[in-house]
Amino acid sequence: MDVEFWMGRWERGETGWHKPGANPYLTRYWADARVQPGGRVFVPLCGKTLDMAWLAAQGHAVLGVECSPLAVSAFFADAGLTPTTRDVGPFRVSEAGGIAIACGDVFDLEHLDMTGVAGLYDRASLIALPEDMRARYAETLCATLPAGTRGLTITIEYDQALRAGPPFSVGAPEVHARFGTRFAITQLCDDDILAENPGFVAAGVPWLREHAFALGIKPRAGIS
Repeated sequence: MDVEFWMGRWERGETGWHKPGANPYLTRYWADARVQPGGRVFVPLCGKTLDMAWLAAQGHAVLGVECSPLAVSAFFADAGLTPTTRDVGPFRVSEAGGIAIACGDVFDLEHLDMTGVAGLYDRASLIALPEDMRARYAETLCATLPAGTRGLTITIEYDQALRAGPPFSVGAPEVHARFGTRFAITQLCDDDILAENPGFVAAGVPWLREHAFALGIKPRAGIS
């Protein structure tokens, strides 16, 4: 599930995860994340998601990271925008309409300027990675995001033994394990979505849940 894997998926047009509108969990629960109004929002492994356009329409500057140049080009082309481009370390950054997408490896975040980032939106990053890479991914985010960052994370959960990922199963215990040292975590929903996903039904998966979590500021020790 490295950069080459995802670039290959884009090159072959295997992008079934892409949706034609903003994610309903984003529009329903973003206010619960309590991200600073107008704050910059970081969207890792963003693809060409229209969630970025929705966040920009709410007044946020958006910084995405995506490994596929095809996805980056498609996002701006679909939006009717002509981005400016610049090189930042190993990234090629394209920017227009208040949205910047850094094309490169999400594990190279130390090369990006995260100044002003007040929010994190993760809809498909954590569940796109196998377990060992999820640990590294979470460590990278926790080490890189500025103090005071809040966010929204969306995951799915099912019996991983019955179906190979991606998307991978990530339940509440893992979210707390990965991010609990940095964020105060509040689970916002636990929805049955099996009927909406015939591929899982065909694979014999008996249950499929979707979760949304608000990532808040963790109180300092000794402060209630």
